[in-house]
Amino acid sequence: MSEPITLNVGGKLYTTSLSTLTSFPDSMLGAMFSGKMPTKKDSQGNCFIDRDGKIFRYILNFLRTSHLDLPEDFQEMGLLRREADFYQIQPLIETLQEKEVELSKAEKNAMLNISLDQKTQTVHFTVREAPQIYSLSSSNMEVFSAHIFSTSCLFLKLLGSKLYYCFNGNLSSISSYLQDPNHLTLDWVASVEGLPEEEYTKQNLKRLWVVPDNKQINSFQVFVEEMLKIAVSDGFCIDSSHPHTSDFMNNKIIRLIRYK
Repeated sequence: MSEPITLNVGGKLYTTSLSTLTSFPDSMLGAMFSGKMPTKKDSQGNCFIDRDGKIFRYILNFLRTSHLDLPEDFQEMGLLRREADFYQIQPLIETLQEKEVELSKAEKNAMLNISLDQKTQTVHFTVREAPQIYSLSSSNMEVFSAHIFSTSCLFLKLLGSKLYYCFNGNLSSISSYLQDPNHLTLDWVASVEGLPEEEYTKQNLKRLWVVPDNKQINSFQVFVEEMLKIAVSDGFCIDSSHPHTSDFMNNKIIRLIRYK
């Protein structure tokens, strides 16, 4: 066993062995730690590499085992591929190419399931009728919820480029509300006649818009129409076997499938 070597990769420290770092002699790391290339040191005397520190764990594990082990929800394949290219680890580059082909095939065949819920609730608010004169008012408000599941992570990313929340005077992509790469829950309200704009912010009420059409979604019918438009453009079609026709027509459940 060789003496442990500590690396500083982008500010993150890793400890390994010389035999691990030189396990692929033709790689850049193999050249660096066999004396064929110069190395830089940080203030503590550790070898410094100015690359992504977080992603290096997968590089190092591949050097140790010759196997690529990634979590199921791994979302940085492009970054890992660039790092593998930088370190010139040819077996890892080939493994990543095979992995991407596998993921591409899995993405082509996909399922999309949307469960919808709607309720009416009363919203109370104050209306300024004149300077220092306010009156209390109330109105019924439609509240919508959509639970979206798709086996295609890319489709949910596509939704994130089309659907935006309107809140506090700004539009923000729904992408930041992804629970995980395959699940998304949307909660929004229809516009309420007479409700001052500041009350939406004060009562934490978000509205939903489609861009670039700048179209507000004030009903489930409009939501379903827009979802079908986006899904069909991405190759999905309605699954005729599920759900029950009455559920689909009543805007309760939408299920679409894609075969390529």
